[in-house]
Amino acid sequence: MILPGLRQVLDETPSPVLGLCPGIAIDLGSSRTRAWMPGRGVVADVPSVALSPDGPCYPVRRGRVVDVEQCSRMLGLLLGRHVSRRRRRPLVVLSGPVLTEPADHAAALAALEVLEPRSVLTLDSVKAAAVGCPDEPPGGRSLLVVDVGAHLTEVAVLTDGTVVGARRAEVGTADLGRDRPAALIADAVAGMVTQLLRDADAAGTVDALDRGPLLVGGGALRPDIAYRLAMELRTSVRPAPAPHWAALRGAAVALQAARRHPSVNEGEPVVSAVRAQ
Repeated sequence: MILPGLRQVLDETPSPVLGLCPGIAIDLGSSRTRAWMPGRGVVADVPSVALSPDGPCYPVRRGRVVDVEQCSRMLGLLLGRHVSRRRRRPLVVLSGPVLTEPADHAAALAALEVLEPRSVLTLDSVKAAAVGCPDEPPGGRSLLVVDVGAHLTEVAVLTDGTVVGARRAEVGTADLGRDRPAALIADAVAGMVTQLLRDADAAGTVDALDRGPLLVGGGALRPDIAYRLAMELRTSVRPAPAPHWAALRGAAVALQAARRHPSVNEGEPVVSAVRAQ
């Protein structure tokens, strides 16, 4: 399966390049885990569920890896067969929540050890989503990204591709129901935007808000959420193409770029974790 919109983002088709180390782009979400590999396309798009002796286990909750052992087992079953030990160790690009605490970051890296990565590059999902949208220029004016997931909603302002302000709320589409409409998420987003408007870079937030936020994540597939956000923020809301794939598309772009760096393809493997700015 070709990742939706990937060929519009990359300068080339997702084919393997001779001499480059293997790589995996991963979007590890509370609801679903998605992964993409050069030359293979999407190799995983499944619920983030592991099977334990006591029944189903959900190792990722509210954007955090809460059970490293079960998350590692899940990733091993999903992706282990795609990483042959006879080949070079893979470069992993992981898309994760913005404002991740060091302990949560360490837990995610520990779960990835089952893939025996050469190195791991972590990328904020809001930034990955912006990179993964072909209609969004990489620099220039400020951009407001609203990422509505199943259990987590994030709001961030990007200027010249750098996150200059961000907020997150532990609420998502899985929390909605008959008695909890889309206004629950819209109110949370409006509150986070208000907080960003009080920050030092408020001018960038105003410019981004005037332009209209980029709506990504699974919640962007729901017209009621987009409508309520537009009403609350009093501006146009722009759902991204295939919004639930946006973060993985951006991670794939970062992976293709990182695989071409000389430090990745020369010398002995050095396992390290680098957080993209």
